[in-house]
Amino acid sequence: MQAIINSKLILPHTVLTGQTLLFGTHIYDILPAGSPLPEGTESIDAKGAYLSPGFINMHIHGCGGADTMDGTRTSMEILCRKLPKCGVTAFLPTTMTRVWPIVQKALRNVRKAMEVPCPGSRVLGAYLEGPFISGSYRGSQKAEEIQAANMERIRPYCDVIKVLVIAPETLSSMAFIHSCCKKGIIVSLGHSGATYEEASRAIKAGASHITHTFNAMSPLHHRKPGMVGAALTLPVTTEIISDGLHIHDAVLRLLVKVKGPDQIVIVTDSMRAAMEGDGISELGGQTVYVRGGRALLADGTIAASVDTMEHSLHHFLKATGLPLADVIRMATVNPAKELGVYETMGSLEKGKLADMTIFDEKFDVKMTFVGGERVYQKKRMRPLGFQLFD
Repeated sequence: MQAIINSKLILPHTVLTGQTLLFGTHIYDILPAGSPLPEGTESIDAKGAYLSPGFINMHIHGCGGADTMDGTRTSMEILCRKLPKCGVTAFLPTTMTRVWPIVQKALRNVRKAMEVPCPGSRVLGAYLEGPFISGSYRGSQKAEEIQAANMERIRPYCDVIKVLVIAPETLSSMAFIHSCCKKGIIVSLGHSGATYEEASRAIKAGASHITHTFNAMSPLHHRKPGMVGAALTLPVTTEIISDGLHIHDAVLRLLVKVKGPDQIVIVTDSMRAAMEGDGISELGGQTVYVRGGRALLADGTIAASVDTMEHSLHHFLKATGLPLADVIRMATVNPAKELGVYETMGSLEKGKLADMTIFDEKFDVKMTFVGGERVYQKKRMRPLGFQLFD
């Protein structure tokens, strides 16, 4: 058994100081400050740092030079190994619009990582972003590889796909959305030029999520509310990229005022260039140029981000002024509930998996645990202090 002492414990609606968290593979208990520890317990002194549930990144293409679309075990191992450095303990590897055999290869690889886990962060399933999108709002995805929605193509992968992106205006009926929902797939609206009315029909049919809200969708106009209007006013979870580049800070504050912290999920939407610095990279078969933390295609189109989760959360906190517990909820409780895994992860509660991260006031991650195993510890850091209590 291990114990984390002297932390600021982040719970769903508050932050507690001085409690002791006991854990093995799961969380055993949370004790009041000064409580005696069981004999033989290894004590980890957080020295006043924050202890949070591990972050869940619902939408991430890649990082550390690896991408979901590589479709290889090596790339998945890199993602699982790199993400704990950002406090991420679970994620959805995200696809791109490509020809279907390439998408299939990526989905099979995600399935393999679910069946035979890689060391590090947990793979919870796939996020299918494309190819069922609008050519007019494709963002950094290839226009020539966009396809019509096809249930027969995704049927063999319903055990893998957790979120599927659709442009509702491309559908002849809502039957496709109904079929996805019956299979337990979260239908997300995105990369879409839908009118408010088209988006509303899709949401009534079962769509419940919005992909990178405000980006790659029909904007808000006072006579044509569009996709953004639907996202803001209808009962859907709004996913947001909080890197300081994709969305103006004032819009982040607007989103919080309209939706509230329980209907927002913070994601990175990061690509293989994340954590790699400036240079030339690749996304969905296209060359991407990364300069000063901004990823662009050759024509100047903003590509997926190169941000990391801990930075995204820190930026959202500074931009909105929300309480820390509310912001952390957007990367822990909210995605866990939406993905149907809140019984096992997403908060620091007795009986849940010991998926946790320790970070300081600048969101610098010091240590990350997955299933009680220490999968990341920052090098050249002040020792957190380990000792055994006999």
